[in-house]
Amino acid sequence: MIDVQILSKTNETADICLLELGRSDKRPLPAFSAGAHIDLHLPGGLVRQYSLCNHPGESDRYEIAVLRDPESRGGSIAVHNQLQTGDSIRISEPRNLFPLEHEAGRHLLIAGGIGITPILCMAERLAHMDSPFELHYSSRTAEETAFRERILQSRFADRVHFHFSREDDGGRLDADTLLSNPDSETHLYVCGPNPFMEHILQRARANGWPDARLHREYFAADPISHEADTAFEIQLASSGEVLTVPADRTALQVLLECDIDVPFACEEGVCGSCSTRLLEGEPEHRDLYMTVEEHASNDEFALCCSRAKSNRLVLDI
Repeated sequence: MIDVQILSKTNETADICLLELGRSDKRPLPAFSAGAHIDLHLPGGLVRQYSLCNHPGESDRYEIAVLRDPESRGGSIAVHNQLQTGDSIRISEPRNLFPLEHEAGRHLLIAGGIGITPILCMAERLAHMDSPFELHYSSRTAEETAFRERILQSRFADRVHFHFSREDDGGRLDADTLLSNPDSETHLYVCGPNPFMEHILQRARANGWPDARLHREYFAADPISHEADTAFEIQLASSGEVLTVPADRTALQVLLECDIDVPFACEEGVCGSCSTRLLEGEPEHRDLYMTVEEHASNDEFALCCSRAKSNRLVLDI
């Protein structure tokens, strides 16, 4: 854990605030790579993940942008209403589940709304490396477009295309045209609201993009129906102890109730913090951070959201 101060808090748009975080003693912060995020420990015990959006070469500060979400579970409201410049707050070291593929010959970056945060960091890095890339940024209006002026004044402004869905001449993003005729050298990166990302990924696959060249990061999981959930058992490999996970509880909740210390953060299968090695059993994967190939291998299990198809799972705990 890292203790930092909020060096500044400003409004990027009417609904998005920008926080600049740094150590009060000016010591360098841990290095991070483009696409990384941090856990922000908020008042009331909430932990939320936010992508870093400043240049990854900077060590004196982290920048995060937070959307005021009307469907907030408390995190974005706490950031907007409770945190102020000068406040002390705890964060995790950066983690990256959305890295750039540096072996790619070209990069296609697509952002929807607040999804610009990790994408902007990627653009900064690629421009610094002089790597070929193109950025398409979709938002509702110019006024609601975070970092628009920063992008327009950047060294990579000529590689950015803005798309405004609520402006008559805004050039709404045409995914099929953009994603047609994929070449074998280009990797695609997309971040934004879940429906936006699913649309982009669906059209990419329909146009022949292989999953190996599709990269995405989710901010939150869509609601899942729990009506068909049933109980299952988890066995701890270290002790042999067997615990029952009731239909209305998660494996993470059961472990914490038994005072078994396991890492976690988002509690909805987005961040990967609680991912645990799976030794035996067949899981029902419900997380969003693992790839289709990783799900198929059944090597990892998300304690906070996934369940079991077999009666018992043996976990490396």
